[in-house]
Amino acid sequence: MKRVITYGTFDLLHYGHVRLLERARSLGDYLVVAVTTDDFDIARGKINVQQSLAERMDAVRETGLADEIIVEEYEGQKIDDIQRLGIDVFTVGSDWVGQFDYLKEYCEVVYLDRTEGVSSTQIRSERKRMRLGLVGDVPFLAKYLSESTYVNGLEVRGVCAKRLEGLQDSLRSLEIVTSSIDELLAGVDAVYIASAPEEHYWQIKKALSQGVHVLCESPITLDVRSYEELEHLADTRGIRLLEAIRPAYSTAFKRLCLLVKSGVIGRVTAVDATCTSLSEGLGSSSKIPAGAWGSMGEWGPIAMLPVFQILGTGFIDLQMTSRRFDTKEPLDAFSRAEFVFPDAVASITVGKGVKSEGDLVVSGTRGYAYVPAPWWKTDYFELRFENPADNRRYFYQLDGAGVRNQLASFVLMVENGLETRYIAPETSRAIVKVMSDFVDGRNVTQIS
Repeated sequence: MKRVITYGTFDLLHYGHVRLLERARSLGDYLVVAVTTDDFDIARGKINVQQSLAERMDAVRETGLADEIIVEEYEGQKIDDIQRLGIDVFTVGSDWVGQFDYLKEYCEVVYLDRTEGVSSTQIRSERKRMRLGLVGDVPFLAKYLSESTYVNGLEVRGVCAKRLEGLQDSLRSLEIVTSSIDELLAGVDAVYIASAPEEHYWQIKKALSQGVHVLCESPITLDVRSYEELEHLADTRGIRLLEAIRPAYSTAFKRLCLLVKSGVIGRVTAVDATCTSLSEGLGSSSKIPAGAWGSMGEWGPIAMLPVFQILGTGFIDLQMTSRRFDTKEPLDAFSRAEFVFPDAVASITVGKGVKSEGDLVVSGTRGYAYVPAPWWKTDYFELRFENPADNRRYFYQLDGAGVRNQLASFVLMVENGLETRYIAPETSRAIVKVMSDFVDGRNVTQIS
């Protein structure tokens, strides 16, 4: 078998990229495509890359031309890859002629002519802008507005909020500022929903029914039947319905999950995730602010993400413990959920009235993965072993607290019709089931 390898950034994958991959594949029987990391691109001076590593790898995978996709992370890796993978032919575009002749000592080197008249730079400047609306009253909406300026093909057109007087100045200056979701939906192509969880169902259904794509904070709904109804509606209408759990769109988090599931730390036995943040106005006041979220509502889905992404959703037992801010109010100041799987256990700890170390630990039979606080802004993690000399550290750039990657991924999936899901439907369904149990008080013990 003749093995071929090619390298590239593959930003905003276009016809020229596809043609290069087709010609690379024709040079042998097995094609390995190496996609460069964000950090390595920046180190090489490529500061205008628009998409995350995960998005670029997904786009290459969708072409169906690569037999294997790997990550290029450091200078000098090409020789290592050629020797490790038994490569017979190295190939890149003709704009690199002569730059990789040193590899002829290890394999055949072929420079392929570039497709004229098309480039990622040109595409970046010509892409039609998707009009995005923001829904909710949370201050974090302003972060989505500011981060949208870094995402090609996206323009925030308006905002829908119950309390317009509480909006930041940047949001109040948008073209559409309304308390009517119908008015917002009439002027946008997609919405980001960050309203209270109990409002998600009817807001999403209204958007999907009007042909508007949806990126929604988790949980998508508070009961499984409603979730399945919305999934079916989105599928039948060809509309995107995506869950906005930011770590799922982080290159580091995806890399962590892949490494852990590859068996590098042995058999996973436990996953423990903690997310806490002391919220001003909660806890000391007898009156809970309007629109406030409890600990489980704000942090629960984020904390559950690594549990279900790593261990799957087949837990056989679930027990939850919770403490409210006030016995007369439903909002929880602290909650913990403990899962039992057939071959592992997991726990999540969330709090808005309790502070703890917000780290993530994945325990295995050979070692463990450690992500320091705040783990949900994952840009660095470690794999630790009994012998410290075997420990490994991984760094990945994360801009805009993960919002930038999330928005860019959303635009790509809407524009290109990619089927790749950063959060699997079964994971979303499991999160909905746990949140439904919590809201209804099933398997929940209240402490004072």
